[in-house]
Amino acid sequence: MTATVREFTSRAKVAIADPRLQSAIEGATNHFRQGREQALAALPNAGALRDHTKAMRAATLARLDEHLDTFARNARAAGAEVHFAADGHEANRIVLEIARRHGITLAVKSKSMATEETHLNRTLEEAGITTVETDLGEWIIQLAGETPSHIIGPAIHKTREQVAELLSLAAGQPLPTDVPVLTATARRLLRERFLAAGMGISGGNIAIAESGTVVLVTNEGNGRLVTSAPPVHVAVVGIEKIVPTWNDAAAVLALLARSATGQPLSIYTSFVTGPARPGDPDGPREVHIVFLDNRRSAQLGTKYAEALQCIRCGACLNVCPVYREAGGHAYGSPYSGPIGAVITPLLSGLPEYSALPHASTLCGACLDACPVRIDLPRMLLELRADEVATGEAGPIERLIFKATALLMGHARLWGLGPRLAARLQAPFQRDRTLHLPVEPAAGRPLPALATRSFHERWKEMNRDS
Repeated sequence: MTATVREFTSRAKVAIADPRLQSAIEGATNHFRQGREQALAALPNAGALRDHTKAMRAATLARLDEHLDTFARNARAAGAEVHFAADGHEANRIVLEIARRHGITLAVKSKSMATEETHLNRTLEEAGITTVETDLGEWIIQLAGETPSHIIGPAIHKTREQVAELLSLAAGQPLPTDVPVLTATARRLLRERFLAAGMGISGGNIAIAESGTVVLVTNEGNGRLVTSAPPVHVAVVGIEKIVPTWNDAAAVLALLARSATGQPLSIYTSFVTGPARPGDPDGPREVHIVFLDNRRSAQLGTKYAEALQCIRCGACLNVCPVYREAGGHAYGSPYSGPIGAVITPLLSGLPEYSALPHASTLCGACLDACPVRIDLPRMLLELRADEVATGEAGPIERLIFKATALLMGHARLWGLGPRLAARLQAPFQRDRTLHLPVEPAAGRPLPALATRSFHERWKEMNRDS
């Protein structure tokens, strides 16, 4: 999927016209936002912790290759196998080879944005391997044949009635909209898959270099089951998730759940260091960690390197006025909202996602909400500038830029422009408002231009006085 201006606009229109979707997004983002505000207000020295974590993330990325080497060495010493994938295709190939080597026919997954990025499910399904999402939100959208609409709440766009309909189909019987009944049904159906699966696939919220540990942050028990019940566990992790030490991981954890859901800590915080040891009552016999690059390393040392500091909390989505109206699917990417508008063009190509840098009011709410203070508005402007510099801007946009430059370079033309526009607006003017037939003004009444400028009226006032 891509997100050109036409595609983004078309999908956003559908979302805005859907009252059920608007109600679902508003309710979820308000809940997340209020929870975040309360949780950070109760955290002593929250501002200092945010500054410390940002500095740590920047310093880690500056020596990313060293920390990845340290992680690989320690993870292998603990019995895990570590793989490095240059792009999504290679990551999928590695996972598929592991599955084929073990004769896997059923894999269960916990929530993973990295595998959404690489479209791993599609690769496995095409190879005949049934792949079941076990995070409740992810499973709901898998049943619906959709993609996530929010980084931490993949199914926030679904109402309770829609969820009941989907789970009724999965269960083969009608279910009420009662939440305890729906969750109990999901638990029963998914538990059968856990027990039958030969492979568990997860993401990784943090990768601790000093011990070779992958940290999983979840609010459902599925993460623990995915990483312990099947005999083979594969974690697909973006290379930017590395932190040097356990203390650094603790700093991220102190901010992550608070910024995401308003919790001091998620219900389950799991630490995976290698496979099961002799005598362990459970755990996988093999653990594979696949580090995904996919153009991340290309951003190091550039004006976009700051984007790699993201801890994937989703706080920027919850405050973004564009996301809150257009919803996540308008972005055409697993990563939506302000962070998605920055990293998707960087990871998947600016021409394919040309609308996303413009899907922002540049209000700065995302910068304020980000736990590590990533300057997303700056990078959105940088991407817009890159689009113009590389000739990716559309012909109408280029014409507008040239006309604006011409007007601003000549004072007389600049003064003539508003007067001419005021005379030409008559066919579109009703009372004191304009009703233009073209996007983005279509359907939006705009204030009519004054027939006389402020400077003209000021001169008249001074002359009369």
